[in-house]
Amino acid sequence: MIAVVDYGGGNLGSLTGALERFGVGFALTDEPAAVDLADAVILPGDGAFGATMEALRARGLDDAVRRAIAAGRPFLGICVGMQILFEGSDEYGEHRGFGVFPGTVTRLSGAPRVPHMGWDTLDVVGAHPCIEGVRTGDYVYFLHSYAAPVVADTVASCTYGRPFSAVVARGRVVGTQFHPEKSQQTGLRILSNFLRSIDAGARA
Repeated sequence: MIAVVDYGGGNLGSLTGALERFGVGFALTDEPAAVDLADAVILPGDGAFGATMEALRARGLDDAVRRAIAAGRPFLGICVGMQILFEGSDEYGEHRGFGVFPGTVTRLSGAPRVPHMGWDTLDVVGAHPCIEGVRTGDYVYFLHSYAAPVVADTVASCTYGRPFSAVVARGRVVGTQFHPEKSQQTGLRILSNFLRSIDAGARA
């Protein structure tokens, strides 16, 4: 069972619809105990970094996320759900994240227009099972004003004003700045790769 973390952050219909099409078992939950019992966790994001962390803390979900990551369960963070895996952000003040990946999330600079909204291309810069079948030049759908730096764990980047991390991955923890559930074939491929990692873990 996959726990889709619901911290009150916005519309989850596209993501849950995609999971339904894959035919996988999932639960949309705001209960830490349900996250603890899940085989894998998806943390979607919608909104500001600090507000997201506060909403998770208010429900006790921040510690549940930490336990899931520490236990090595497959974990997917989407959009702000990816950003909070970094050390921090300066969005509307200074905020601390989970610190899985190094670096600070900052406002996009040098961009023609912010937010970065719509289709843009990926630059594959690393290797990881989560991006198997994904190629440089593939299009995905973005909606964000802040972005994480390119780091050693970046496996795909995008350039909008400046290069930023589009996909980060370390072990079984994966983050996407874009919305894979809205990114047609490329996004569905990444979701499929993530779901396959859950099956692989169950067989291990």
